[in-house]
Amino acid sequence: MAKAPVLTPRAHDFPRWYQELINKAELADNGPVRGTMVIRPYGYGLWERMQAEMDARIKETGTQNAYFPLLIPQSYLAREADHVEGFAPELAVVTHGGGKELEEPAVVRPTSEMIINEYFSKWVQSYRDLPLLINQWANVVRWELRPRLFLRTTEFLWQEGHTAHATYEDARDFAAYIHREVYEDFMVNVLAMDVVPGRKTVKERFAGAINTLTLEGMMGDGKALQMATSHELGQNFAKAFNTRYLSKEGGQELVWQTSWGSTTRMIGALVMTHGDDNGLRVPPRLAQIQVVVLAIKGDEPVLAKVREIGAQLKAAGIRVHVDDRTDIPFGRRAVDWELKGVPVRVEVGPRDLENGTAMLARRIPGGKEPVPVESLVRLLPTVLEEDQALLLAQSRERRESRTADVSTIKEAVEAAVAGGWARLPWATLGEKGEARLAEHAVTVRCLVAEDGSVPDADDAPGNVAVVARAY
Repeated sequence: MAKAPVLTPRAHDFPRWYQELINKAELADNGPVRGTMVIRPYGYGLWERMQAEMDARIKETGTQNAYFPLLIPQSYLAREADHVEGFAPELAVVTHGGGKELEEPAVVRPTSEMIINEYFSKWVQSYRDLPLLINQWANVVRWELRPRLFLRTTEFLWQEGHTAHATYEDARDFAAYIHREVYEDFMVNVLAMDVVPGRKTVKERFAGAINTLTLEGMMGDGKALQMATSHELGQNFAKAFNTRYLSKEGGQELVWQTSWGSTTRMIGALVMTHGDDNGLRVPPRLAQIQVVVLAIKGDEPVLAKVREIGAQLKAAGIRVHVDDRTDIPFGRRAVDWELKGVPVRVEVGPRDLENGTAMLARRIPGGKEPVPVESLVRLLPTVLEEDQALLLAQSRERRESRTADVSTIKEAVEAAVAGGWARLPWATLGEKGEARLAEHAVTVRCLVAEDGSVPDADDAPGNVAVVARAY
């Protein structure tokens, strides 16, 4: 009798497969309040690796980390009309504290433009204070009506950058640099995701921004997921908070601003982009465990050898874990590591020991082969890079093969409903066509130029709309 599959096949029920993988790979659990989540150690380890990679890139721009309060006076949100209107349905509001009604309700941070601008207006006095580049790693709360672990939760973790500049051009260029050199570089070269960089339409733009740059990824079922965004805020918040600086010429000028963020949603994207019917597949450059060395049996010589191999790989700079829990059946442990998507397993048993070999199991392309133990330190870095490149190539092939160039709104809807993306001229679609797409739960994910670059304007000649159904 054939064994029952560990996970529901993706082709049979993609949402169920996703939920089962999150659970069985021990990434997260639902929290006690609807829409919240508990991120388990293995899932949080992925987030820590994402943080480390992103934080290094952010700091290379000259941005410094800081922290701002979780509770924001409700009156702050009313200072920028578009911003408060955009976030009003998602707000959680604290009305009582210490057993008493508060004089002014406090909003639990949905984003920090308001609280940060209150302090920017104090810290910026002169052109010498600019640019002011701040980032924070924090949690936010946006009341979610249809929660799904990692993708949409009432509380989630993120980084949010906020900057103030002397000129429009400086702010515009900085937002574009973050979009390209921090976010796109990280997603392509670490997450191995073939994202599409583009410009949001006015309808999809961040509340209070004059331009939003986005990165859109195609998930395993063909739907799109917004991965990260970088916003030009213009002077909207500077006007609301009177954030001015003394220019070199002696005049009082409003600053120009940006904000930008990425979230724990990227863990959900990782699952849906690279996961297969056997579980997660983690890109080697991201993996907190790149190689797991497993003892097949509890013989002392075997245990000594796996520990020796682990020490050698660690000394070579590989992130390695030694699994010597021989009181747990080997088959169960192998399946667990496969579910968790560790790129490489090195399996050692008594017979391997006799032959001077180890069994090399590669999670990403699949397959096993015996290799000499003495070649592991030399071989594994190449294997890991090959598998990193393979994941990116598979992500790109999926997007390219499932994206149709169309000429009508009807064809665009058909492509999206069938589980793919469509590209059509923005001049053909326009805002009226965007509304027609919405009737079919299809949205414009972004605008791109004819050559695939990011357009300079919403109405630039030759703009192409990328449309899809999305999470």
